[in-house]
Amino acid sequence: MKKLLPISFILLFLLTSINTSFAQKVSITGIDPTLKPGDDFFMYVNSKWYNSVEIPSTQSGVGAYSFMNYPQRIRLQGILDSVSAAKNLKGSIEQKVGDFYASGMDTTTINKRGFDPIKPMLKQIEGIKDVAGVMKYVADQQKFNNFSIIGFRVGPDIKNSSINIVNVGQTGIGLPERDYYFRTDSSTLFIQKSYQNYLSTLFRLTGSDAATASKMAAAAYAIEKELAASHKTNIERRNVQANYNKLAVADIAKKQPNIGWQTFFAALSVKIDSLNVQQPAYYDRLNTLLTSASIEDWKAYLRAKTLVSYADFLSKPFTKASFEYAKVLSGQATQKPRGEEITEAVDRSLGHGLAQLYVKKYFPEEAKRRMKELVKNLKTAFENRITNLDWMSDSTKAKAKEKLYAFTEKIGYPDKWRDYSKVVINRGTYFENRLATSKNDFVYGISKIGQPVDRTEWGTTPPTVTAYNNPPLNEIVFPAGILQPPYFDMNADDALNYGGIGMVIGHEITHSFDDQGALYDKQGNVKNWWKADDFKKFKAKTQLVIEQYNKFTVLDSMHVKGALTVGENTADIAGIAIAYDAFKLTEQAKSNEKIDGFTPEQRFFISIARIWRVKTKDAFMRTYVNTNPHSPAKWRVNGPLMNFTPFYKAFDVKPGDKMYKPESERITVW
Repeated sequence: MKKLLPISFILLFLLTSINTSFAQKVSITGIDPTLKPGDDFFMYVNSKWYNSVEIPSTQSGVGAYSFMNYPQRIRLQGILDSVSAAKNLKGSIEQKVGDFYASGMDTTTINKRGFDPIKPMLKQIEGIKDVAGVMKYVADQQKFNNFSIIGFRVGPDIKNSSINIVNVGQTGIGLPERDYYFRTDSSTLFIQKSYQNYLSTLFRLTGSDAATASKMAAAAYAIEKELAASHKTNIERRNVQANYNKLAVADIAKKQPNIGWQTFFAALSVKIDSLNVQQPAYYDRLNTLLTSASIEDWKAYLRAKTLVSYADFLSKPFTKASFEYAKVLSGQATQKPRGEEITEAVDRSLGHGLAQLYVKKYFPEEAKRRMKELVKNLKTAFENRITNLDWMSDSTKAKAKEKLYAFTEKIGYPDKWRDYSKVVINRGTYFENRLATSKNDFVYGISKIGQPVDRTEWGTTPPTVTAYNNPPLNEIVFPAGILQPPYFDMNADDALNYGGIGMVIGHEITHSFDDQGALYDKQGNVKNWWKADDFKKFKAKTQLVIEQYNKFTVLDSMHVKGALTVGENTADIAGIAIAYDAFKLTEQAKSNEKIDGFTPEQRFFISIARIWRVKTKDAFMRTYVNTNPHSPAKWRVNGPLMNFTPFYKAFDVKPGDKMYKPESERITVW
């Protein structure tokens, strides 16, 4: 691996520490000294926790990152319990989120209603006589975000990212992704059977006898399998250019007459002359299938899609059936408490309203200020790494730096909150409240068509434990939810914060320069800014990442999918390096003073292992590996560190250690 050149005096001046005091404030515990850090660093740091922690029966995993959303929901539920019990001004945020929550908690009323709320929908399906009727129902349901066979979304035109356009993508299936319909291993066959049983159960719950329910489930599944055959794989969908097919509505209407695109958009009150068809093969197949499958089969399919979409809004037999299928994919043993489930529903439906109450109670403004300083330092460190690359030309380096400093940075919560003033929420009608918020989301989306992109908009709710990079907006986002231990701690020394949230910041910065993000320019347009030879070298380096991660075993003979996870793995490898460079310029790193017996560098790397401290059920992990672009937690730690020479020095990793790689084989992309 190429060593960095000496960092200039200017960089030393610019790069400042968040916390100039590095006295011990947060202790590191749980390290297993009987394990060699160079054999499995994830377990060296986490094994005592991992071997003693129990996954709650209501969860599919426990620990950091996404599983921190479980304790987050407890916090949010506390807010909702309080707000829903109070007398709130009609139309206020407190009234809307409080009454929505109360309506979901009123299981007596929900159970008494049974499936009455969806009977009008089922009656509409029963009255369908032809393909036009199928598409009318599809359009009607689109208004409630029941996408069924049209994957409708409004977002930036990736080749003119200042304007929002309509995008339609592949959809129409109920299993996690297309390969689940075609694999024949025992685990997948069990999932297929469980899903078909789920559909059959839903049909029985709405009045069909067992034989009819089984027949309709088979018909619906057969249509899904036909649609799945046209789907691109998750790996194929990573091809940004292939997902851009901007077409005139008039032209696609002629090519796919059975879909009736012009009638479909008119039913949605959407006036457009062009759209981006992300996966054209899917819509070609759908156009054919609309007439090759019988209307009765299509009615069974629409009935299945409707029941699956709304099952969790209905009475207990429906929510139980939904869970029985979901637990096959997740390994979760028992249903979540009702309060947790409805808290999730509020977050999805009125999330930016609930977030306003959350940040008032739990998010200190000082955290936002300190995060801004961290982001500044990481960007400066990344600029230095760009300068010192030995494989990139000066002209491409200049473009990369322009893009780096064109970032929009969003920290904590939005400056402008989402407006829910037109959403009417009533305390006694949970199902109707869900429809009202879904319809509001739909109207909000179509109002953006043809309009300038709002670069202040957030793509997640602030209490969520996550972070993301959005290439068309060239933005990095760190919600309030992730700005807490183990990622970010106001009382921690620099080593822990740079190894924690610093690594996450570096990761998100790198996403603008991974195999997908690198295709976008500083304005967020898919536009080549590379010299051809530089991009060729870049692709060769990411290919090395793919090949390394393909070798990592997860369960039994299951391996990480290197081509699916390459973007995240590249961001992990570079994110650690960027965070380390930034950390090395702090007073703590220069002091070499030990805390808890560990040097600053060792605490930095230990922090990295702590932020991915996760334990999951095997069923969850199988689904995760097949569908998620992130590597499992263990390999988010060990994979990048195997390639990072300072880690070897910090823990004296030597030949013979399981994580050891010769220096010439260690991968550096950025």
